[in-house]
Amino acid sequence: MSWTATDRYRLRTAPSGLALVQDFLNTKAIKTHGLDLLSEADLARPWAAEALAEWSRTRDSDVPEIMLADSDLRALRDLRESFVALVDDGDASAVKPAKADLVLRDGVVRLFPSGTGRQWLTSALWTETLLAQQSGIWPRLKLCRLGGCRSAFYDVSRNNSGVWHDVKTCGNVANLRASRERKKALS
Repeated sequence: MSWTATDRYRLRTAPSGLALVQDFLNTKAIKTHGLDLLSEADLARPWAAEALAEWSRTRDSDVPEIMLADSDLRALRDLRESFVALVDDGDASAVKPAKADLVLRDGVVRLFPSGTGRQWLTSALWTETLLAQQSGIWPRLKLCRLGGCRSAFYDVSRNNSGVWHDVKTCGNVANLRASRERKKALS
């Protein structure tokens, strides 16, 4: 099992349930590196099934079965853009909150997604966001600063200062562009 959308870009996976949010963000197509996994139901359904199986393994819970209809795709793409805004600048004010349940299991109270279909997935994404914020790992989920990339990566730098998903690829491109601009300005 793996996080399909994140693995296709060869990115380090975020820990715990935050990986679901990262994978959801990485469903977006990046240049020539793959299709938008939320563009059609035949792509979205397998992605969702694999992501929820991996999430369930991470959370030690049963795999939820959700059906995504063609009519859900636009709402999911809009939700993805809300998460982009949240990761970029902390603003997702236009989003309607999702329901979640408190579940007592083996003497431990857990926050757990609720609803069906797209609503369950939305609830899972917001639940994992809340848990990541509460545990302090949320600020490490970032979008690559290179305009043509914008992949979601988990920053493991010591001081949480990473801005590119990979310094050798996107960082090199950005630094080369900046160097050319400086040379151009001097001439």
